[in-house]
Amino acid sequence: MSQKSDRGKIRRVFITGIAGSGASYLAEYILKEHPGVEVHGISRWHSTSKSENIKDILDKIRVYEADLMDFGSTFAVIKKVRPDAVFHLAAHANVRASFITPDVVLKNNIIGTSNLFEAIRLAEIDPIIQLCSTSEVYGQVDPKDVPIKEDCPMRPVSPYAVSKTAQDLLGFSYFTSYQMRIIRTRMFTYINPRRVDLFATSFARQIALIERGLQKELVHGNLDSVRTIIDVRDAMSAYWEAIVHCKYGEVYNIGGTVSLKVGDLLKKLISMSRSKIPTRCDPALLRPADVTLQIPCVDKFIKETGWKSKYTVEESLDFLLSYWRKRTEKEASLLMQAE
Repeated sequence: MSQKSDRGKIRRVFITGIAGSGASYLAEYILKEHPGVEVHGISRWHSTSKSENIKDILDKIRVYEADLMDFGSTFAVIKKVRPDAVFHLAAHANVRASFITPDVVLKNNIIGTSNLFEAIRLAEIDPIIQLCSTSEVYGQVDPKDVPIKEDCPMRPVSPYAVSKTAQDLLGFSYFTSYQMRIIRTRMFTYINPRRVDLFATSFARQIALIERGLQKELVHGNLDSVRTIIDVRDAMSAYWEAIVHCKYGEVYNIGGTVSLKVGDLLKKLISMSRSKIPTRCDPALLRPADVTLQIPCVDKFIKETGWKSKYTVEESLDFLLSYWRKRTEKEASLLMQAE
């Protein structure tokens, strides 16, 4: 099983959940930085984010309507596309919602991943597969294990984290049992304007709404959790480098090097605001269990790839706030037209 020989021959990639918040940025990154690579992906027919997240690149990518929960449609697309590399990003990824609908999250994320791996195996193709996991698998980390290395015990505390832990283990299982070229990455906190359920995105959206008089106060949950921050654009470049350089069967942490309390990040965003921003803690936004020390050691990934982040926290927050100011400008315009 060659680790390096065919890395430069990636001509066709396949992205699961390509219309999603992170995957759409990945598609944009590949089109911009690797223009000779064909970008294919699947999106469920009922995906409400499809038109918005990938509307600017629809003429440059190939999107197939398929659902990972349906093995037949998954197998048909995989057999047709026959990709050189697969980025598996599709997931039900809302941590708080996973406590409300645990069955849906567990079935979607675990069975969907199993169907994808089985489709690839039965199609008798041998792509490089990146299983995009999350730092949530580490759960409640003992302070002695911080910064978190890849061998830190996995102690998931939410149904979402349990589902991602199962995905992670499935990846190792298929690598070991079938020699499938699977690389597991565990992404730590990142700034993603297109994903509203992330705390930073929620803050930026609410600030933009308050600036336009469309909301009176910003509501938040736990502000004491400590996280490292990475820009979504840096995160997607890291995913590409993982496919090109990382070892099959291995797991790698990906994340930033700047650590902040969630409350301090909120203060930074408020300092960038054009208006006074009243805040209030909403108990409904507090999770039954929260992870509080999400500080990674990324030495293994950097050593393997030479990857470096490009954007500072301040640049990333400006990117985030600018995105939501533009979005709320559209919302305000629509409201005016309706009156």
